[in-house]
Amino acid sequence: MEGPVAAAAGEFPRDPRNYDGPVRLQQIRTRRSGGKVTSGAAAVAQGHGHRDDVGAKLGMWLFLFTELILFGGMFIVYAVYRFSHPTEFHVAATELDTLVGTINTIILLTSSLTVAMSITAIQKGNKWLSFTLVGFTVMLALAFLVNKYFEWGHKFEVGLYPGSAILLNKPPGEILYFGLYYVMTGLHALHVIIGVVVLAGMMMFIAKDKITRHSYVRLEAGGLYWHLVDIIWIFLFPLFYLLH
Repeated sequence: MEGPVAAAAGEFPRDPRNYDGPVRLQQIRTRRSGGKVTSGAAAVAQGHGHRDDVGAKLGMWLFLFTELILFGGMFIVYAVYRFSHPTEFHVAATELDTLVGTINTIILLTSSLTVAMSITAIQKGNKWLSFTLVGFTVMLALAFLVNKYFEWGHKFEVGLYPGSAILLNKPPGEILYFGLYYVMTGLHALHVIIGVVVLAGMMMFIAKDKITRHSYVRLEAGGLYWHLVDIIWIFLFPLFYLLH
């Protein structure tokens, strides 16, 4: 008994101030296993990575929650004004092109599918399929913005923009409707632009192997943001385009 006890005692410093805790224990285990790190240490390392991923996802969910509060407040304002001016909101909605709104809805729904498929692809180790799907999502987002550009351009041509003489001569409810339309769809378009930048960054990370089958939390976070952009549009589309 004295031999093993003495050997074990020799592995630890007599002065407690020099004790390194788990680090020292790991060094002892490594020497005794011929220089190989034990499975316990690997599990600890994996545990730290898991906690980092959870923290990143939690931070993204908190950010998305603040975005929902922002748009939720706008939806409440819309509901109040629509209740106050139901007929005028109905008349103003006839000025919007339902076909354009429908096409944009299909575009964004498809983009949600492609970004979800890109995450599945990277989880399976298919790097270039994931890269391609994210790129396709970016193209769909740009198509949405192009449609929105032409839609707004047409409204400006006919004088239906904030502060125009034509719009100021309309009833107060119609003025409020178009004011909300430009603010809410404009803010959404800004989020689409931000999403394009984020997704382009994801493509760069995938190409440089910073996003892999073992580390794809950034792509998941980018996908969550893009899904939020799509969900907001799903609410905007019926409120403005299907009101009539």
